[in-house]
Amino acid sequence: MTPPVFAHGHLRLYLLSLLAESQQGMHGYELMQALGDRFGGTYIPSAGTIYPRLGKLEEEGLVTKVADGRKTVYAITEAGRTELAARAPELDDIENDVTDSVRRLADEVRSSVNDAMRTLKAELAAAAREARSEAREAGRTVRADASEARSRSQLQRAEAAINDFRSELRSELRMTVAQGGTVTDEMVDVLTSGLAALKKSVLGR
Repeated sequence: MTPPVFAHGHLRLYLLSLLAESQQGMHGYELMQALGDRFGGTYIPSAGTIYPRLGKLEEEGLVTKVADGRKTVYAITEAGRTELAARAPELDDIENDVTDSVRRLADEVRSSVNDAMRTLKAELAAAAREARSEAREAGRTVRADASEARSRSQLQRAEAAINDFRSELRSELRMTVAQGGTVTDEMVDVLTSGLAALKKSVLGR
């Protein structure tokens, strides 16, 4: 399977957006994990991809780095936030491209139980990404800082609930197989239809 690849300069901007969402900064491995989560596990960049771009961002004054024990924590600067705000429409296009890539990959992995589990992970990542995009768009029109903070808090709760569900369900299914049980087509169909109904209930469409 060919992994999604960011267009020239897009990964750089996406790293800034991830750092902007973090209150305490992130180290390189956390950024790689965050990107993997955004792609539903279908694309995880290497250290050789991430660190040179972080170094370039630091040279440009868009991020800072601070040693934290054996780790190096990166944080976005005000200059970085200014560039991110100026390129918000471009970031929206990148998010849309990522969502499309994740869904295309999800469509390609529906032929077996293991592929069905990756499909679930990719669909959940796409749903979470849509929620973040909608929250960001709503935040641009809401001027009250308190309202925006509440929205971000609720978004974090929603993402935590999605991740907990994914982790618990995967563990239960793996335990079923390990104990000699079978993950049937009917179970996968119930899961797929249930997630579609849940999305419609939550998002109203």
